[in-house]
Amino acid sequence: MGTFIARMSAATRSGHGDAPGARALRTLDAVGGAAELDTVTAPLKRVVQALPLGRLRGVLHGRPLGHPLHPALVQLPVGAWMSSTVLDFVPGSERAARLLVAVGVITAAPAALTGWVDWAEQPNQQMRTGLLHAGAMAAAACLFGASWAARSRGRHRMGRALGLVGLTAAGSGAAVGGHLAYRQATGANKAEPVPHLVEPGWHTLGRTEEFAEGRPARRAVGEVPVLVVRESADVFHVLADRCSHASGPLSEGHVADGCVTCPWHGSVFRLSDGWNVAGPATAPQPCFATRTDREGNLQARLPDAG
Repeated sequence: MGTFIARMSAATRSGHGDAPGARALRTLDAVGGAAELDTVTAPLKRVVQALPLGRLRGVLHGRPLGHPLHPALVQLPVGAWMSSTVLDFVPGSERAARLLVAVGVITAAPAALTGWVDWAEQPNQQMRTGLLHAGAMAAAACLFGASWAARSRGRHRMGRALGLVGLTAAGSGAAVGGHLAYRQATGANKAEPVPHLVEPGWHTLGRTEEFAEGRPARRAVGEVPVLVVRESADVFHVLADRCSHASGPLSEGHVADGCVTCPWHGSVFRLSDGWNVAGPATAPQPCFATRTDREGNLQARLPDAG
């Protein structure tokens, strides 16, 4: 822990003279690189992954929505807490403000659960930063819980003060969440750039006899790596190779029952259309159309490419 604190101090000193935002950014980058935090993240990851959630886990990831559920749910507690703070400055609104504080505390629980489920399927750097985000939001929930208790006992001034501190903690946690989402790309579709990188037209992947039935192979369409699976003599499937969840190599995964399983976090994609049928991935894989030319070469292109 002493090394971790020293690294944070060094990050702050290295940004001396920078704008406050740049110094904060250096500090957050240092948190992501602090391997010392793995002594905390590793056991927590095992606990979260061991939760008996069954099919609910996919719902918590947001697979039915096509994107993570967590960012949507956090709007409930943060919105309620912000509204309660506004009402604190409106005379005669004590009861409404107290109700909103309670709503925020209650809805923070499902928002936190979705966050932890997503967190446990991230790379180490994102999990380290995620600890800071979770800590800030947990502090906010505790402060607003104490605010509700104070308001319930008629100590409205104390309740308002605790609410202001809690809102500051929530805002700080939200800023770290933004760092996770936009700088560290947590929850983003890693396969989204593929259609923008593939040139139009058919691309040769190799001779058809190079591909054994049922065995994944890795080829490239320009600069984009792709997974090739031969289902039968005349049926080939080609998907973008980098998993939409965290860029895992699908060509190193297991192929069975018409699907491929990512070797990193267990996302399962249907070979026929790239649809994500299980695992933490919320977006499907780009799927290529295939054909065999007169010379016996396997070719592929994106369906909407010329």
